[in-house]
Amino acid sequence: MTETPNDAANNATGDAQVDSPGVITIPPFIYLFFLALGIALEFLFPFAILSGAVRYAVGFALIVVSFLLLRSVLGRFRAAGTNLDVRKPTTAIISDGPYRFSRNPAYLSMALLFAGIGIAADSVWIMGLLLPTLVVMHYGVIAREERYLEAKFGEEYLGYKRSVRRWI
Repeated sequence: MTETPNDAANNATGDAQVDSPGVITIPPFIYLFFLALGIALEFLFPFAILSGAVRYAVGFALIVVSFLLLRSVLGRFRAAGTNLDVRKPTTAIISDGPYRFSRNPAYLSMALLFAGIGIAADSVWIMGLLLPTLVVMHYGVIAREERYLEAKFGEEYLGYKRSVRRWI
């Protein structure tokens, strides 16, 4: 029996019933979990290091860039007619807009938002939890998505993957 691209994508996730990457949860939940943990740690063990003017300016700038990037990402998903929800099938490889520079601009946007909040709040805890957040994103989401996309789209995705960095 010949394996179709959809069969390969399903097999990459270990589930023959679902055409999705099988991520551990939707990415915003990962960022929100670690952000809440950072806020709790900051409340229990406050630790400040930045002045008000600097932290607000830098934090706000990162938050604005995050929202602008996310807006562009959402527009590209709408234009391509593919699902933003990682639990649903991907129907197209997006390689224009912010996807010319990053394979994961939505996740980059969330990381910038996370960092902006951490800096604006002057929270060493939130900033310190950004790295573990990105590690969970890498293994629990990005690596799984990449296996899924390689299996589903083959050379189309592999070529894109070779030409565009994962983050920036």
